[in-house]
Amino acid sequence: MTGVSLALDGRVALISGGSRGIGAATVRLFAQAGARVAFGYLQAREQAEALTSECGGPGRCAAFQQQLSTPAEGHALVAAAVRAFGRLDVLVANHGVWPPEDAPIAQMTEAQWRHTLQVNLDAVFGLVQAAVAQFDRQAIQGGAPAGFPGHIVLISSTAGQRGEANHADYAVTKGALISLTKSLSSELAPRGIRVNCVAPGWVATDMASPALNHPVLGPKIGSAIPLGRPATPREIAGPVLFLCTPLAGFISGEVLNVNGGSVLVG
Repeated sequence: MTGVSLALDGRVALISGGSRGIGAATVRLFAQAGARVAFGYLQAREQAEALTSECGGPGRCAAFQQQLSTPAEGHALVAAAVRAFGRLDVLVANHGVWPPEDAPIAQMTEAQWRHTLQVNLDAVFGLVQAAVAQFDRQAIQGGAPAGFPGHIVLISSTAGQRGEANHADYAVTKGALISLTKSLSSELAPRGIRVNCVAPGWVATDMASPALNHPVLGPKIGSAIPLGRPATPREIAGPVLFLCTPLAGFISGEVLNVNGGSVLVG
């Protein structure tokens, strides 16, 4: 008896924010599934270089240092991936910032507000716009695999659905990504392009470590998760991979919550 396959042989995936945390786990998993993988990073050069070597080197995995805070920078990262591998089949918009210090709305600076929106939303717009244009070019040229004209997965958060006190900037951007998922699905599904969203809860990453390791807040976070712990990055990467395989071929516009059983409100 043959097993069920999650293979992505012959596909090219681009993962933003791919050098650490959820992004790095997703890069590894897509490479293990047979895809060629391009990923973007900002500062973690050593981790990025080690990850490319781990995942097969230049012919299989390529890292690009790219600031992501404007649509143009999103376009640039997509262009770099296409130059490296000649095509694009999957976009995972994973990068983002979460300012760890509490910022009540009355004290939040305009600079913080604008920076969070630029990184978490403006750059995603550029990535998506450039990826869809590339999918369309491949369809016209006959280069899209049968039944696989393109997949987009946006990484949101439970904060985008129930809000997060003192982190309104972050919650707003993640809520916008959920709305973007639904809008893009309505627009692109008739062309066969699947757009879905994965919304993690707390995940044991560098970005979340200040909160998870806090002597008071950390145990409070754990006690609010029915499974009793934050997710590992690989536990988020797995659902992302699934959404980009034929097994998820009839899923579009979905928000897949991966939060250990945490109850969402509203």
